[in-house]
Amino acid sequence: MNNIQLDHSHHRATPIKHKLCYLANDVDVPTNVGSLFRIADALGVEKIYLTGSTCVPPNTKIKKTSRSTEKFVEYSYTDNAGALVAQLKGDGYRIVSLEITSTSIPIEDFKAAPSERICLVLGSEDKGICQQLLDISDETIHIPMLGSNSSMNVASACSIATYQITRMLCHE
Repeated sequence: MNNIQLDHSHHRATPIKHKLCYLANDVDVPTNVGSLFRIADALGVEKIYLTGSTCVPPNTKIKKTSRSTEKFVEYSYTDNAGALVAQLKGDGYRIVSLEITSTSIPIEDFKAAPSERICLVLGSEDKGICQQLLDISDETIHIPMLGSNSSMNVASACSIATYQITRMLCHE
């Protein structure tokens, strides 16, 4: 059998959505926000909450980077991330921040049950997740860094975490 690359016409979208949402706080680089939409669309994330100074659609850089997936991924904006976290907790979400901290656990040690609802909190590339959100998170996870740099691009880290978490949410 020949290994032939398929083009976009072979793709069939599915309605599958995982019980996972993002809370992007102070992510003020439009290309990063666009990448979050593209990741969410590709991996079946149910919604993106944009908070604080995070860029919001319509924005030409978001649209270009997302390849227009902001049309297909549900999203909303609020300036008050803390109030949103309280609402999400009330709705049964486990709040998980993606940040290297003094008490964060490696992502490979993170466990989630298929029935759980998870909100993955993402912060600005320069400052990370603010202390207020870290304090009200249920858990903080990090991606172990092996190189000389201590962090990676928010979209790259988000894609790794999303893949890891959605694998847990879809296995019963």
